[in-house]
Amino acid sequence: MRIDIISAVPELLASPFSHSILKRAEERGLLFVKVHDLRPYGVGKNRQIDDYQYGGGAGMVMMCEPLDSLICELKAQRSYDEVIYTTPDGITFNQSVANHLSLKENVIIICGHYKGIDDRIRQIHVTKEISIGDYVLSGGELAAAVLTDAIGRLIPGVLNDESSALLDSFQDDLLAPPIYTRPAEFKGLKVPDVLLSGNDANIDEWRTEMSIQRTRERRPDIFQKFDPA
Repeated sequence: MRIDIISAVPELLASPFSHSILKRAEERGLLFVKVHDLRPYGVGKNRQIDDYQYGGGAGMVMMCEPLDSLICELKAQRSYDEVIYTTPDGITFNQSVANHLSLKENVIIICGHYKGIDDRIRQIHVTKEISIGDYVLSGGELAAAVLTDAIGRLIPGVLNDESSALLDSFQDDLLAPPIYTRPAEFKGLKVPDVLLSGNDANIDEWRTEMSIQRTRERRPDIFQKFDPA
């Protein structure tokens, strides 16, 4: 899978993709992430990429020409399954969306900045708009990193144990159950006996019960989807 990220501040994305799981994914040839600096595509000798809003108002807007030039250049090199714009008014990103996107081959992510991008770019190029939550960030770089991490770890072969991703929270509309490791007792708190029993059927049943209980208590909004009755 290839993810091309367009950013006005590419330095913000240097660290998230140079360590841990995403770095190993790239080394294994399973995921290629390329961050593109928008500035060289800017207008005029100063490489301008933003301008004032028509109609007035505070905040600058990312201009059409630089974004269009870079997107068209990328599209001339390969076809893209999705061109994603990270924006507060997009659909809310969740595990289902991550699963869907992990099946794609080539994806562009546009990082918004300032007040956002000229709406004509959304009309011409963007195929999907995604929000990572009901709050506003200084730019879309952190959102792009979240998307890339959540999508990338689902690609077969990225995780050492592929079944791990299938047992994550939200994969079955439930939160994950409590988890434990050694020691079996810590400061008077013991690991549940069932997890030490070696009985796989009982362990699976306990984990399902705990997932349901935790989801009901902590995320009733999700539990309603799991158990609409």
